[in-house]
Amino acid sequence: MRSSLAPGIWLLRAFSRDSWYRGLILLLTFLIYTCYHMSRKPISIVKSQLHQNCSELERPDNNSNSTTWCYWAPFDQDNYSQLLGGVDDAFLIAYAVGMFISGIFGERLPLRYYLFAGMLLSGIFTSLFGLGYYWNIHQLWYYVLVQIFNGLAQTTGWPSVVTCIGNWFGKGKRGFIMGIWNSHTSVGNILGSLIAGIWVDSAWGLSFIVPGVVIAVMGLISFFFLVEYPEDVNCTPPQHHVTLFSSFFSIFVLWHYLHCPFIFLQGVMEFSLCLLFAKLVSYTFLFWLPLYIVNVAHFGSKEAGDLSTLFDVGGIIGGILAGIISDYTNGRATTCCVMLIVAAPLLFLYNSVGQNGISSSIVMLIICGALVNGPYALITTAVSADLGTHKSLRGNAKALSTVTAIIDGTGSIGAALGPLLAGLISPTGWNNVFYMLISSDVLACLFLSRLVYKEIQAWKRSMNRNRG
Repeated sequence: MRSSLAPGIWLLRAFSRDSWYRGLILLLTFLIYTCYHMSRKPISIVKSQLHQNCSELERPDNNSNSTTWCYWAPFDQDNYSQLLGGVDDAFLIAYAVGMFISGIFGERLPLRYYLFAGMLLSGIFTSLFGLGYYWNIHQLWYYVLVQIFNGLAQTTGWPSVVTCIGNWFGKGKRGFIMGIWNSHTSVGNILGSLIAGIWVDSAWGLSFIVPGVVIAVMGLISFFFLVEYPEDVNCTPPQHHVTLFSSFFSIFVLWHYLHCPFIFLQGVMEFSLCLLFAKLVSYTFLFWLPLYIVNVAHFGSKEAGDLSTLFDVGGIIGGILAGIISDYTNGRATTCCVMLIVAAPLLFLYNSVGQNGISSSIVMLIICGALVNGPYALITTAVSADLGTHKSLRGNAKALSTVTAIIDGTGSIGAALGPLLAGLISPTGWNNVFYMLISSDVLACLFLSRLVYKEIQAWKRSMNRNRG
């Protein structure tokens, strides 16, 4: 009986139970969003296969299709870069628009149902893109339409997993644990690149179909095993977690943010605009780095895809380092700004000397990945969680979904602009693409200048108190 056990034993049992479930939630949400990013990556690997330099290839004797053995229409035109950029943007614009309303839907629907529906639809539309290979579809509208619906389906992921994490974890030191957890982005990109690379030269349709099946299966797993609230399994909720407020309050948060952002949630505007340009840089690499390596370093499609994963390896390192540093210094904005400042000249160096040898490519890709994705990872996790559980929200954890959607939705505008601009600029030379990326890096840093100043002032006051 309960009364026969010492209070310490019950406390230990409760702690062990809570820790086990929190570990399960971290693992499940990590795997869920890994699958989301894994299903986005194949298009960047397959691009170089959709339009190749046919003069350097030997036509296979057993291929009777004279129109598709090298190019894949409609990407066989001289403006193929713009067409591929348009396909990217169909996904990213739909994602950006959908993200602003996805958080509101996420507050009103059970997360298990919402995630299951979103992951199932993402798997279907990802697979439909690959089925275009087997169905011999060469109409641009088909691929654009599939990408639009896929972009809308993918908006179900981020607000849902961040809300679930917000339901289970308290304030504490978020940076380190969120830096590790947010490596799901880079892990998903790596897995997507490696899986797509297996079939890119032989049957590129499978490069989409296999990730599509995986994310659909993961959606089914999340439906059966994801627990939305600690109270659902008799676990202890975190200190900030209060369920008395209706989701109407979250609509008020969104309305109030749009009307008086600096009064109500200081920092949301600055970090949102910083993320816009940070994601512009990150998503340009996500969608165009393999093709850049093919064109500049003259690697094959599979080799370029494998080499591009090093950028995401650097992203894992950068996300964790950014979290550790920001926790230690209590300076989220300063950490982001310093990494962005250092990234700008290194992007120039990578474009200038990064392709001179395999060793320099490896080193530069890892370093650039760390510096580009570190601030992006920090803003989308620890910063979003800090703002979403701000004291002015009165402990309403559901509001975290809306705040997260606002920040990531603004960032997604940059994610849409980057690949589009890369497609338009790349015909004039890859140097111009990198000038655009460097300029975006600098702008991202400038938007944080006010917050950096406030953090420096806070450090000075703290040092003066310590001296006193």
